Amino acid sequence: MSDTRIYHGDIKPSDLARDLISHFNRGNYRVQQIGRDPKIAIQIATHQFAQSGGQTALTVTIHQVEDGISVQVGKQAWLGVAASLGLSALSALRNPLTLLGRIDDIAQDIESLQLDEDIWEVINYSARQHGVGTALSDRLKRYVCPYCITANPPGEGNCVACGAPLGDIQPRTCLNCGFVVSSLERECPNCHAKLI
Repeated sequence: MSDTRIYHGDIKPSDLARDLISHFNRGNYRVQQIGRDPKIAIQIATHQFAQSGGQTALTVTIHQVEDGISVQVGKQAWLGVAASLGLSALSALRNPLTLLGRIDDIAQDIESLQLDEDIWEVINYSARQHGVGTALSDRLKRYVCPYCITANPPGEGNCVACGAPLGDIQPRTCLNCGFVVSSLERECPNCHAKLI
């Protein structure tokens, strides 16, 4: 299962890709960018010949959407990390002193287990630096009267042209992921969070 969030505002996929690459392309990780605006995939993986820890990989897909970007972090490949931790556990059962020789492996495995959290931390920090967030942009806040097809500014209870009630069509975003939802929805169709 992957996690998707939408950030509204003036940001391009390449802005976020640049920040992810500069943060993760060091140490035991290598980063590869595939594609360019309007759709970019960033692959973050441990080096093939890393000196410590197990192998892991994860893909971040960033694409342009109306007034912002959609970011999807794929499921992390855990098999290499699990094997490395299993080897550490077996070694410790046989001889607890072998843990001293595997401290670097254990530290790298723990860092790898937190990779998806670290990625979201970098994404959220980058979004704040670019002045974007999960709140609905001003342009998307405008909504169209279903009766006379007139655009109305945010907060209007009735259509400025025909006077029809507009309460049910006013858009909003999920506070958890930024997905645009209608006022009638009680659960976000993207992340399934309860809507207030």
